[in-house]
Amino acid sequence: MSNRLTQIATRTGDDGTTGLGDGSRTRKDALRVVAMGDVDELNSSLGVILAEPLPDDVRDLLVVIQHELFNLGGELSIPGFELLRPEAVARLDEALAHHNARLPRLKEFILPAGTRSAALAHVSRTIARRAERAVVALAGHETVNDAPRQYLNRLSDLLFVLARVLNRANLDGKGGDDVYWKSERLARGDG
Repeated sequence: MSNRLTQIATRTGDDGTTGLGDGSRTRKDALRVVAMGDVDELNSSLGVILAEPLPDDVRDLLVVIQHELFNLGGELSIPGFELLRPEAVARLDEALAHHNARLPRLKEFILPAGTRSAALAHVSRTIARRAERAVVALAGHETVNDAPRQYLNRLSDLLFVLARVLNRANLDGKGGDDVYWKSERLARGDG
């Protein structure tokens, strides 16, 4: 990257437009900019999770994901450009299989709750779903590569699984199990 940010407040966005990576300008409410913003918010939410006590393997994985999300945002900022590679999606598939294999099978829905780190992972999961919807909306109007949509889809699944892992990690002395939805079926003992 030859141009490093030296001036943050440029005032060029005061008219309601923003610059894209190819030098063009577009409205701040354009579908592309909405998708970029949702990906940025997702990356920031992972930064909050990283401020929590985490198992080393989860921490290492989230750091890699932050870099890949930065690539995804960069790809979205330059129409027609590819920066996020299909290997990144495969890496999420591998992480998902690895972490899910260690968890008990779910027999009921769970609530987005538990330990603080698990709850934060659930918040990130919902942001990933929103970012995915934004990329799908953008792809309905402009050409978008497959990898960003697939990556966000897998990442939301992985964050669900990581929330379950973090509920069991017991790093803060409060670990345990998932917080189950109290359905009528569960209350009757039909589970």
